[in-house]
Amino acid sequence: MPLSTADFDFHLPQELIAQRPAERRGDSRMMVVHRETGQIEHGSFADFESYLQPDDLCVFNNTKVVPARFFSNDDRMELLRLDAITDRRWQCLVRPGKRLREGRTIEIGESTGTVVEVLENGDRIVEFDTAPDEQSHGHLALPPYIQRPDDDADQSRYQTVYAEHDGAIAAPTAGLHFSEELMGRIEHDFVTLHVGLGTFRPVSVDDVTEHTMHSEYYHLSESTAQRIEAAGRTIAVGTTVVRVLESCYAQSGRPLQAASGDTEIFIYPPYDFGVVQGLLTNFHLPKSTLLMLVSAFANQELVLEAYQKAVEERYRFFSYGDCMLFV
Repeated sequence: MPLSTADFDFHLPQELIAQRPAERRGDSRMMVVHRETGQIEHGSFADFESYLQPDDLCVFNNTKVVPARFFSNDDRMELLRLDAITDRRWQCLVRPGKRLREGRTIEIGESTGTVVEVLENGDRIVEFDTAPDEQSHGHLALPPYIQRPDDDADQSRYQTVYAEHDGAIAAPTAGLHFSEELMGRIEHDFVTLHVGLGTFRPVSVDDVTEHTMHSEYYHLSESTAQRIEAAGRTIAVGTTVVRVLESCYAQSGRPLQAASGDTEIFIYPPYDFGVVQGLLTNFHLPKSTLLMLVSAFANQELVLEAYQKAVEERYRFFSYGDCMLFV
């Protein structure tokens, strides 16, 4: 029997979608799900360290969110830069499409861009005469479920404290809970995966196995691979870390080897994990590939039970929301 996208649906009241982060990093609630026993606990992120064992290694995604959303000078058109092919040639998602057909232009600050190609999927290739000033005109591409413009507070709060490598459109949100002080107290290392627009694209097919996964760039260094091999448990902070580590495992097995490239790995039940033994993650969209990944890591029925309890207990959902720890 095929795995149905509808099997990963749940009812989420609109008011539970967090529109802003908690007042301070680490103030969020944390649900703890014990995979072996099925026990579900309710606590706070402040308890995170108490669930770590002495030989655990927490692995984080150190991608950095870049301002990728741009508006025309007359505010009638919008570009979301998906890929900077060069500093003047971009692949973009555009709105409205009827205003940006091939040959049409858009002015952003002192720069003028021309649509030179319309791709099969509707994306545009835009060529600028001069590179748009990202600092003056770029905006963070907050997820569509955050129904407000980005503001000054988002510049710091929609970025992890350890962000280093430019390239993400969206933040690896499980890491938003961590302060510099907490990072200094736990054993940790980093991988890189540049989070793209595909994170928010819904699964549009009924049969999960027919879904085409988006591709994202990743990097795992040799030193990090060696630390993972020496660790007792590897605790992934975020689904993006899971995608990196399990992609590398699919290529090399154990011992884990350094690797870089693009991954299209799609993890859904059943799946045999080769590296990750624990996972901290935020709550995800219904019918999303991220919810499918989490359902593969733990029992699918247990995950959906946990989500139902999260709704009943009024947890805050998605990027700026609360988190759950699977151990």
